[in-house]
Parts: sequence; structure tokens; C-alpha cells
Amino acid sequence: MRYEELADLPCSITRPLVILGDRWTLLILKFSFSGIRRFNAFQSALGISRSRLQDRLDRLIEHGILVKQKPADGGFDEYRLTPKGHDIYPILIAIRDWGDTYMAPDGPPVHYRHRDCDGEAHVTLECDSCGNGLTARDVAPEFGPGMVAFAEK
Repeated sequence: MRYEELADLPCSITRPLVILGDRWTLLILKFSFSGIRRFNAFQSALGISRSRLQDRLDRLIEHGILVKQKPADGGFDEYRLTPKGHDIYPILIAIRDWGDTYMAPDGPPVHYRHRDCDGEAHVTLECDSCGNGLTARDVAPEFGPGMVAFAEK
């Protein structure tokens, strides 16, 4: 199966990976959250080729994660996160949590602090009904309406 065909599978993990599943895209988003907005700034921060950067930015725009706009000062175009893009932040923090646990032998290289109280930001998995914390051992996947609709096609 070709990578692009994965977008047709009825899976809400697989479909986003078609858009977000390479390191450059996630790094572009990481830098977007840190305030980088201009093409040359992304290229400088990432050391990525112009064509690869343009491809990833275009894909993020196509999927409504970034929007390209002229800044108020009339300077170079900016790439801004949309509300859909802002909703990706917990994914990046979850990756950071995992990285801090398993790939930071000297401790976290960066702390992501809550501006109001100075606590550390973390992502937690919990049940939407009882509020209990969950692990993979606590979850039982079952077919939903999207799978039923896919099977009927």
C-alpha cells in the first residue's frame, strides 16, 4: 500500500500520520509554537532544503493546520497556526513527555511551564466518563460509526 493510500483507511491514528508522520512536519509545528512564522526563519532553524520545507508548509496549509498571510507590517508572508493547528499542541507535549522519560539522561532540556503558576505541562490519558487515568492495558478498541460506514462502501 502506498503511503498516500493510508489516508483512506478508517483509522484516526493512521490518517493524521499521513499529514504529520515525518520529522520535518513535526519540527515545523514545534517551531511554529515557539513563534517562528517566516519561511527563512524555519529554514535557518531547521537546516532543511527549501523544496522540502515548501512541501511540508504547503501540506500543512492544504490540511488547514497553518495559514499563509501577509503581516500587518507588509513584510514577508507568515505561516500562522490555525485553531486546528493549535489542537496539535498536546501531541507535541506527549512526545516531549516520552522523550524526557526515555531520551534525556541528564534531565529535561526544556521545561514547559504554566504561565499562571509555574507548574510543568504534561499530557494525561483519562476516561471521559469516570475520570480515571488510563494506560494501553486499560483500553479496549471497538468499531465506531466510521468503520461501519467504511465497511458499507
